[in-house]
Amino acid sequence: MEEATQTYSLVETQKLDILELSALLLILASFFSIINLRVLKLPMTIGLMIMAIALSIVVLILGFFFPTFMELAYSITVSFDFNFVLLNVMLPFLLFAGAMSINVHLLKKDKITILVLASFGVLFSTYVVGTLTFYLINLPIFGLASLNVSYIDCLLFGALIAPTDPIAVLSIIKKMNLSPMTETRIAGESLFNDGIGVVVFLTLLGMKTTGTEVSIQAIGSLFFTEVGGGIFLGALVGYLGLKLVKDIENEHVELEVLITLSMVLLVSVIANKYHLSGPLGVVILGLYLNKHVKEDSGNGQSELAMGDYVYKFWHLLDETLNAILFILIGLEIILLYESFNLIYLLLSIITIVMVVGARYIGVSIPVVILSKFQKFEKNTAKIITWGGLRGGLSIALALNLPETMGDAKSLILILTYAVVLFTILVQGLTMQSIIKSN
Repeated sequence: MEEATQTYSLVETQKLDILELSALLLILASFFSIINLRVLKLPMTIGLMIMAIALSIVVLILGFFFPTFMELAYSITVSFDFNFVLLNVMLPFLLFAGAMSINVHLLKKDKITILVLASFGVLFSTYVVGTLTFYLINLPIFGLASLNVSYIDCLLFGALIAPTDPIAVLSIIKKMNLSPMTETRIAGESLFNDGIGVVVFLTLLGMKTTGTEVSIQAIGSLFFTEVGGGIFLGALVGYLGLKLVKDIENEHVELEVLITLSMVLLVSVIANKYHLSGPLGVVILGLYLNKHVKEDSGNGQSELAMGDYVYKFWHLLDETLNAILFILIGLEIILLYESFNLIYLLLSIITIVMVVGARYIGVSIPVVILSKFQKFEKNTAKIITWGGLRGGLSIALALNLPETMGDAKSLILILTYAVVLFTILVQGLTMQSIIKSN
């Protein structure tokens, strides 16, 4: 009886912790949003992350004078379990909401361009950034040979930093006056390269943990199994879900919302269980249920399979999760301060240049080739490159690296965080100027 009581108390304590953390995040999101709206007047996600970083810096400064306070802040940040929360809880909903907001008519017309940009860009950047990082870290001038960073470790870094974060990208480009075609290309490429990037990362991670030799055949087999399986799963659930939703009258909006929520979770659970690409699955699912994928009703108007309330619900959920995500990104700096040093700062600057350069080349090559068959706006490669923001996904994947990597994991996490900060704060804030200069 006493043992059961102790177990019950432990469960209640854990529930209370989750409740407190959720309340803290929502309160910060609300408070920071008001400050940004009234004072900073920046794009919401950027403003929230800047304030979260500022809060983290204040916490670190106070921590020097009050060590107990620092320990408390550190324990709270660790409690978030960022990689699990993002990859398994937030990411499916955010990707689905992003897919629901895309103009699918334009996406279908430009599907070859988007898929080529997404796949080639991720694979090219993974190899180039991974290879250059390996040689950079092992230069004698940095004295980091003791970290024992292997080539596959660097390829893992290349894979996790190659895909742009659709959550960050979509939140920024919505505020820009881009042409519908360019906006669709950036959004679509970001949604698909995200799924491809996660598959490449997990494939390489599986090879590292199992000791499998890195080869084109091994990577190709695992890659196409996860990608193909994820796309098929999303299409199947989307097809069945669309039929189900069409049979429901639009007055039952709460049931439509419940069905879409359950389908997103169903795809995620099945994908995780059978090692398929969950991100690609929910993207395909979202495209299937997108209100733009409709037959013309014959009177010049399109018929909606779902009520407008459903899209408003997903827009609200998207904005709320985005706010929480970017606050979490800002707070993660608390976990990195102990590992930071000047050598890592220099490496971070060089790595940022490598990542942006690889992204530009990886986008420019397909654009040059496809321009013989497709029409591209002036400086499309530059716009897509500068709009290629990295976000919470890259940090979550870096946190997902095995602890056995030791200091090598800390280095990769710092390099990842540096690239994320640069792309969101510098590229995000100057994106409008880049567009106007074209």
